[in-house]
Amino acid sequence: MKQPDSLLSPTRRALLQAGFGATALFASPALAAAPPGFDHWRDSFRARASAKGISDATWTRVMGRIEPDMSVFKQFQKQPEFHEQVWQYINRRVSDWRLINGREALRRNEPLFARIEQDYGVERGTLLALWGVESAYGDPLVQQNHMRPIFPSLAALAWNEPRRKAYWETELINALKIVDRGWSTPEEMRGSWAGAMGHTQWMPEVWLNVGIDYDRDGKVSPFGKPDDALGSTAKYLVNRGKYHRGEHWGYEVRGGGASGGSRTYAAWTSAGVTRADGKPFPQPNASAQLWTPVAGGPTFLLGPNFNAVKSYNPSMNYALAICHLGDRILGGPTFIQPFPGSERALTLAEIQEMQTRLTKAGFDTGGTDGRVGNDTMKAVRDYQTRMGLLPADGYGGLKVLARLRQGG
Repeated sequence: MKQPDSLLSPTRRALLQAGFGATALFASPALAAAPPGFDHWRDSFRARASAKGISDATWTRVMGRIEPDMSVFKQFQKQPEFHEQVWQYINRRVSDWRLINGREALRRNEPLFARIEQDYGVERGTLLALWGVESAYGDPLVQQNHMRPIFPSLAALAWNEPRRKAYWETELINALKIVDRGWSTPEEMRGSWAGAMGHTQWMPEVWLNVGIDYDRDGKVSPFGKPDDALGSTAKYLVNRGKYHRGEHWGYEVRGGGASGGSRTYAAWTSAGVTRADGKPFPQPNASAQLWTPVAGGPTFLLGPNFNAVKSYNPSMNYALAICHLGDRILGGPTFIQPFPGSERALTLAEIQEMQTRLTKAGFDTGGTDGRVGNDTMKAVRDYQTRMGLLPADGYGGLKVLARLRQGG
C-alpha cells in the first residue's frame, strides 16, 4: 500500500476521495454513464459470479448500478516513483512517529499481542511494524481520507485491466462473497485503489480464506478492533510465510565475505561471522543466509522469518524496514554499520518543522504531524527542483531542512 501522508490537514484530493464513498457504489445513471462496453461486461460477469455462489440479492445490492472507478488506471500505470536509496527507504518507515505510536499501540493492546504470540509464535514487533506501515496503527483518518470504495475499483480492473483480468475478476467475486456472508457491507469496504483493506491491508482473497474471527464476535473483519486483522496476519505469516516460532528474523553481523547459501548460525560463527553488537547468536542450530544490501553498508544474517515477512510484500527493502522497525519499537538500536552516504533520520519535531516550512513556502505536504508519505515527498521533490538541490529525489532529510532554515 502506498503509505498515507500526514492527515491533520487532508488534501483536496483526499477530501474528494472521502466524499466519493457516499455515492460511488450506487451512482445514478443521470449523473454518470458507464463507459462503453462496461454494461456488456457486467452482464456477462453476472453469470460467472452466480456460478460461484453469489446471490441475486448481493448482486443487485453491489453491482446493480455500480459505476467503475476509472481513476484506478492512472494509479495502476503511474504509481509515484521516488527512487529511494535503501537508507532513505528505511529512514522514512522507521520514523519517530511510528516508534512513538507503535509503543503506545503495544501498551493499549498488550493482552492481544501476548495471545497472538502464544497462539502463533509471531513476535509482537513484527506485527506492530506491519500494522504501523500498512495503516498507521489503524488510524481512522487513514481510512477516512486515503481509502476509496473497493467495488468500483475492482469492477474497473476486472473489466478493463488486460494483463491480470482473471485475477481481478476473482478478487471481485471474493469481495462479493464477503458481502454475501454478512461479514461486511459495500459501504464499509473501503481500501486502496487495488482493493486492500483495513488495519493490515487485506486483499479480499486473504480476508475470505485466511481471515479468522479472533475476537469471537461472529464475523471476520479487518476493520474496527484490530484483533481479527492482527490474529489473521499472524496466521498468514505462519501458513503462507512459513514463520518459525521462537526464532528472530535475523541479525546485523560483521565479517563473512560471499554469502555461501544457508548455514547454521554456528557454522557462520566458525566462518568468522559475528553479531555486530558482540552478543552470541541465541539459537546456534537455526539457519540463516548472509545478505549485504549495499556494498560498504551493514550486513545481515537472515533467518526464515525474514522471508515470512517478505511473503507479505516481495521486497527485500520492505522486509528489512519491517523487521528493523519491529526491533526499534521494542527498544532495539539503530544499525551499527551505517549505509554509505546515509544521514540520520529526522526526529519527529524536525519532520514537523520541515513540513511547516514547506507548507509556508507553498508546497503542500498534506499536514504537519510528522508523518511522511507521498504528498510530503512530492512537496520535497518540487522544492528541491525549484532550489536546484540535486538529486531531486523527494527525500526530506537534514540537507533539505538546513536549506529551508536558510529561508530558501
